[in-house]
Amino acid sequence: MSRAPYVSINAETALLEILKAPVSTLQDFCLLAGKALANLFRAPHYWDDVLIQMDRIGVGSLPIICLTGGFSGAVMALQMSKALDTYGASSQVGQIVSITLVAQLGPVLTSLLVAGRNASGIASELGSMKVTEQIDAMRALGTDPVQKLVTPRMFAMTVMLPFLTVIADFVGMLGGWLVALGLIGTTSALYWRGVYDILVFADVLQGLIKPLVNGLVISLVGCYYGMATSGGTQGVGRATTQAVVVSSVWIFVINLFLTQLFVNL
Repeated sequence: MSRAPYVSINAETALLEILKAPVSTLQDFCLLAGKALANLFRAPHYWDDVLIQMDRIGVGSLPIICLTGGFSGAVMALQMSKALDTYGASSQVGQIVSITLVAQLGPVLTSLLVAGRNASGIASELGSMKVTEQIDAMRALGTDPVQKLVTPRMFAMTVMLPFLTVIADFVGMLGGWLVALGLIGTTSALYWRGVYDILVFADVLQGLIKPLVNGLVISLVGCYYGMATSGGTQGVGRATTQAVVVSSVWIFVINLFLTQLFVNL
């Protein structure tokens, strides 16, 4: 009977040990995000670094974004045409491709591709700087590493991801148009009229806000795991993997909550 309190204390201690790591990680991440956002409103502003990151994230991601978006729209049009043809509504394929790309698939797919390409790059770059003590050298010289390294990447990712999403949506619609025109037999006028008529302001706004929030989270997750790297080259690889996995999971979580928000509105 007297051992029961000790068992309860040990269970509570074990639970606290399990929760300590994720709570500490969340706390450190929020602190980093707060510093990076605050740096937007105070000098110095490293605009050269911002432009470099915009080029790497935006222009560098264009080929894979266009390729994936085009094939996604084509596959969607091809698949939907079979289901719509059952009801004699194959002419509605433009509407299906448009609303799916703009509101859901475009933001999520583009964010996942950018996370796989750039969150890993950010984490590995900053992680390499951390294990080689370049970040410590920055602090010794009086430079704020968050201001110099994190804020430019956060700003560049947040600005460029909505543009990449718009491009992916448009290329996806072009892919769907080619399939509708060549394989389904829909006329160009009918397809593009359906693409335009189905979209409302709420859908377009949803398709822009999602990548905006995703870009903020992807960049901060990549920077956090890069800045928290330890353990040499193995630590860099581990940080890169964690950045991609965590940012990808957050993309789906954000998509769920924002979709629910717009559905309620």
